[in-house]
Amino acid sequence: MKKILFIAICLLVAGDVSAQYYRRKPVRRPPPGYYHNNNQRRHNDFYQVTAGFKGGINIANTVDSYNSDWTTNTIAGANLGLTLDVPIAYPLSFAPEVLWSQKGFSAQTIDGDFKQRNNFIDVPLLAKLKLTPGLNFVIGPQLSFLVSSKNIYRNDFATVVEERYDYEGNKTLVGGVVGLSIDLNRTVDLHARYTIDLQDSNTERYSNIPDYRNQVWQIGLGFKFR
Repeated sequence: MKKILFIAICLLVAGDVSAQYYRRKPVRRPPPGYYHNNNQRRHNDFYQVTAGFKGGINIANTVDSYNSDWTTNTIAGANLGLTLDVPIAYPLSFAPEVLWSQKGFSAQTIDGDFKQRNNFIDVPLLAKLKLTPGLNFVIGPQLSFLVSSKNIYRNDFATVVEERYDYEGNKTLVGGVVGLSIDLNRTVDLHARYTIDLQDSNTERYSNIPDYRNQVWQIGLGFKFR
């Protein structure tokens, strides 16, 4: 009985000491103005004009304009260029770009494999909407200027490469862009986009390739200067 009473007294003393310790342990609170300063920094970051550059991969193909029997396959290319972000009013900003971009398609014909690769200068004029901190939505028109075009014919016997700097179709095209970007940190973002021409290539009267519109899936990284 005395042992039980002694153990009970010890437990009570230990519990009281523990309670005193936790009551005396200081509570760490954020310094005055912590939340205000963070909100102010995010506000200032948004209203800061930023320039940068970006690069990524194009998965390019075409959309048939008239000939539904003419089917094509994708080719891989690249895009690289300069970016600008001009705040308008939270959460909206204007985000124009100038990009070198590879587009084109591949096709299997009765004469062998055919591939066309076109080099464009793209100028997207985008509205950028901040959906949540770190997540952005972009949409807008795009002007595309053809720089050069290359046709590659390949069969069992030979490969023929035809440089077409005198391309007879439309050399300036109007298109559209829609996409998302994720801010990985204050200076780097990951983006994915879909672009499509709103005008066709207008080549049918010059060649056996029907009119088409370029469509491109893009993924890449952007880097901002602050």
